[in-house]
Amino acid sequence: MRKTLHGIRFDTDTAVEIGTAGSLGILMHWEATLYRTPRSKRYFLAGYGGPMTRFAQSAGCDAWTDAQDLIPLTYAQAKQWALQYLARENIEQHFNRKDDQQCIH
Repeated sequence: MRKTLHGIRFDTDTAVEIGTAGSLGILMHWEATLYRTPRSKRYFLAGYGGPMTRFAQSAGCDAWTDAQDLIPLTYAQAKQWALQYLARENIEQHFNRKDDQQCIH
């Protein structure tokens, strides 16, 4: 999946995959993968989800449907998402004290 937002290109084919998580449910099912761009070290989620998730797409007046999207995240948001959904090994490998001190966005 590729998307350009505010002049920044995000591409799942070239980004570093950090980890994938998801949840089941009729209206709240979702699956997302956290990525980091190789050069600029920007974080983003790429995924899909049901009508009651952050990936939902409007289907008209007060109606929502399944959709996929790419969502940019700051370093802090990416780390928080990883802490909530990913295994400890993924977090230790991709988020370290040096990055925390640099506050990469």
